[in-house]
Amino acid sequence: MRTGFFHDERCLWHGAGEYALTMPVGGLVQPMPDGFPDSPETKRRMKNLIEVTGLQKDLEVQSAPLADWADLARVHPETYLRQFKSLSDAGGGELGPRAPFGAGGFELASLSAGLAKGALLGVLQGHFRNAYALTRPPGHHCLPEMPNGFCMLANGAIAIEAAFDQGLTERVAVVDWDVHHGNGTEAIFYDREDVLTISIHQERNYPMDTGDVQDQGAGSGEGANMNIPLPSGAGHNTYLEAIERLVIPALARFEPDCIIVACGFDAAAVDPLGRMLATAETFRLMTAMLQETAAELCDDRLVLMHEGGYSAAYVPFCGHAVLEELSGSAIHAPDPMAETLALRQPSAHMESVFSHLITEMEDVFF
Repeated sequence: MRTGFFHDERCLWHGAGEYALTMPVGGLVQPMPDGFPDSPETKRRMKNLIEVTGLQKDLEVQSAPLADWADLARVHPETYLRQFKSLSDAGGGELGPRAPFGAGGFELASLSAGLAKGALLGVLQGHFRNAYALTRPPGHHCLPEMPNGFCMLANGAIAIEAAFDQGLTERVAVVDWDVHHGNGTEAIFYDREDVLTISIHQERNYPMDTGDVQDQGAGSGEGANMNIPLPSGAGHNTYLEAIERLVIPALARFEPDCIIVACGFDAAAVDPLGRMLATAETFRLMTAMLQETAAELCDDRLVLMHEGGYSAAYVPFCGHAVLEELSGSAIHAPDPMAETLALRQPSAHMESVFSHLITEMEDVFF
């Protein structure tokens, strides 16, 4: 079996209106080219890179049907879906903070959720060894009744609920390494014992009022939510240490049937919306570590779903590194910023400070 790669050009046609970074254009805020951070270019250039290097030949590339109304309604109230569909049909707008969309936005978001669903079901049904879904718009910030942070539908949660509905899994773990807290996924499964949610994120980035260590689930889900907030500037070694000392032990304790990664590349050192120092090699090695864990715990069942990442120049190299590792391909795209970013990593003193923080979190979680 090979690695499934789910992509659809139509997702890159999702429009977000006039923004300058995260500021709506108007008043003293001037328009700017590709002003909205969630530009299609980050994903399109990633897809272009795997075509040019030949890595695409080592993947099973395909699209998937739109997530249907029943899929969406397992996560989102019908009142919200009807409101979203109506505004989409009328030309677009904004239903929640920093989640604008244009005409047809409902269908494009449903297609993005469909790619996530197709990737997860494809792995659980044994069609692929593992899979990557190049989803857009992203999903991990979306709440059941409100879009949020560029996310219109909760892609990962929709895929998980579809898998539960079809009896393909009983226990799912979500590891979110996007630089922003996965508040939507957390909220949807906060009181559930059958879904473990883990978020590694830059503390107090976005949303600024969620993602605390002490938020560990409620009711039957108590202990099934883990937040790992890292200070600004935590780099390559800190991310790997967090995976080794916190994420993998939590996964081993939970014993999932499959592992999903909310795969944001905005923890990369040059991202405009993050202040971390991860590199393409960081993402490659985190993928390798979770692959090994999936092999030990759940018969290799590992699915990555694209979330954030807003450097159109650098995201393609981070994504290529992840896909190289997932597929076992011998095709390599050298990181053109590797030498520069190696020089920008935290000092030994700061790494020891970050390591102490991880020790404190170990005491909380274990």
